[in-house]
Amino acid sequence: MGLIHFPVYNKNYERIASAITTLDIHDLARLSKTYGVKRLFIVTPLDDQQNLARRVLRHWIDGYGAQYNRHRKEALELVCVVPDLDRAVEEIKETEGEAPLIIATDASDENDRSMSYEKARGIIQEDKTVILLFGTAWGLHEEVMKKTDNILDPVSGRTGYNHLSVRTAAAIILDRLAGAI
Repeated sequence: MGLIHFPVYNKNYERIASAITTLDIHDLARLSKTYGVKRLFIVTPLDDQQNLARRVLRHWIDGYGAQYNRHRKEALELVCVVPDLDRAVEEIKETEGEAPLIIATDASDENDRSMSYEKARGIIQEDKTVILLFGTAWGLHEEVMKKTDNILDPVSGRTGYNHLSVRTAAAIILDRLAGAI
């Protein structure tokens, strides 16, 4: 799983790097551990943001937090901070011996590479190597989308309102893709 902080859009549809939130790191790591995700990549080229994430990880993996909450340590050990998507893909290739299928998430349903949850779940159940990308801020920039193989159908509620936090969307999506039926 990859949480992309650059390049993403801001509310004015400009290309930006978004700030890392420690809550995303904690919650997405715990979600990843729960659903059997092998690695959670936090993707940002910004040194200060990488340092923030690594400081949080050190505290919970090697520091006082490791003794305080072993469950949190187990989850946060899945986190890897990388400067870009290409580095995440390279790490997956090194570990798995093959390039992953890159599946993006997007709140919009206006794309020509749409993939249903059923199809994505089938691919995952076949033990195919996959990286599932989540965007921060106002979503993944087209530069990232061009590198993807498919775009997962959006999470849709009953009201037409569609502005979930990345943690909420990730929980819904992972449950649909990897949860017990």
